[in-house]
Amino acid sequence: MKEEKTVSYSTSSNYATLNTYSEKTRNIWFVFHGLGHLSRYFLDHFKNLNPEENYIVAPEAPNLYYQDKKYRYVGACWLTREKRDLGIHNNNTYLDAVFEAELNAKLTEGNRLIILGFSQGVSVATRWMYSRKIICHQLILHSGSIPREFEAFAFENLITNALTFLYGTEDSLIDTNRLTEELEYAAKIAGKEPEVVHFKGGHEVNASSILELSRRLI
Repeated sequence: MKEEKTVSYSTSSNYATLNTYSEKTRNIWFVFHGLGHLSRYFLDHFKNLNPEENYIVAPEAPNLYYQDKKYRYVGACWLTREKRDLGIHNNNTYLDAVFEAELNAKLTEGNRLIILGFSQGVSVATRWMYSRKIICHQLILHSGSIPREFEAFAFENLITNALTFLYGTEDSLIDTNRLTEELEYAAKIAGKEPEVVHFKGGHEVNASSILELSRRLI
């Protein structure tokens, strides 16, 4: 008889940071990459932010895989439909460890927390944020979909300043109906209308828009 079982064990996972944390740091960014990204490359989209004021932490999805049949390119995946609940639990446990190692002490010094998720990273970021009741200054939803599992006003007390929806006008995954649905749901769970920022482009990380959003934090 076949039977699937679960075992718990200790493991180690990577994450990456950009810039040097100092007394001049004002903004702590916790940024979640999308499907197929690696954290060290994802950070390239944040390299134009003021390095003295912005410290960026990029967790990396723990599931690595080859993206091509020649086994040259490696990507990371946060979650699939297989063992979904276990995957969410493992992601949250890993993110707790990164938060404790990099963010917790720094945030007690009065810095602002900005959480950004791109594509698949949106669902990972929002699930962890809600589960742990993480309070951030700004939540940036970049070209991704919020899981439809949150109740009305679930994030009302978790976002102190702005909720921003950032997307490309040529993104094949976001048509007019999808955009309307996402904005309505975001407003419902946050208790406030999201700011909408768009750029000319497809399903891609837009460094220029991220830079502009960082400048508004001054």
